[in-house]
Amino acid sequence: MSDQPAATNIVWHTHSVTRSDRERRFGPRGATLWFTGLSGSGKSTIANAVDAALWARGVRSYVLDGDNIRHGLNRDLGFSPEDRAENIRRIGEVAKLFTDAGIVNLTAFISPYRRDRDAARALQQPGDFIEIYVDCPLAVCEQRDVKGLYARARAGQIPEFTGISAPYEPPLRPEIVLRTAESSVEECVARVLTYLESNGYLDPPA
Repeated sequence: MSDQPAATNIVWHTHSVTRSDRERRFGPRGATLWFTGLSGSGKSTIANAVDAALWARGVRSYVLDGDNIRHGLNRDLGFSPEDRAENIRRIGEVAKLFTDAGIVNLTAFISPYRRDRDAARALQQPGDFIEIYVDCPLAVCEQRDVKGLYARARAGQIPEFTGISAPYEPPLRPEIVLRTAESSVEECVARVLTYLESNGYLDPPA
């Protein structure tokens, strides 16, 4: 797919209110926390828990969840490699807009291919994209299987299912690794918040 828009006669418009203006008024800088991992690894659970912790501190944040996005923005996409790439391309562009608006956005997508995650990172300025690998063994994810998806995939009822009939490529150099088979949700949230505080994204609690 070309990087150039299909439409012609379009011009990029510069905003009167800049990202810096928004961050000076509303506080912590915008950023994208990109949670990636197998289905059942804990991406959505941890992303929502981090969102709640940020909300409690008065930080503007928002969760972009894979299933929710497929109910609306990406409802026309399936799970072929091509559709997966387009799914991540679109959400990468949305995440960029949230970051530019000074909002900490948390994306919870399997996003199985490194090239797609790298492309989402490349859309943003250095430091704006924080890749969080939610590392959980396949066997543990299958044991959880709260949606019954692994059982259906094993039975051949769901084609192109990541970890079973489609690959997952773990990040090579993620900013954060969360091992959810060994750590509680609370411990994972604390690790994310500590990273944000230590790297200037979030002020330490008073």
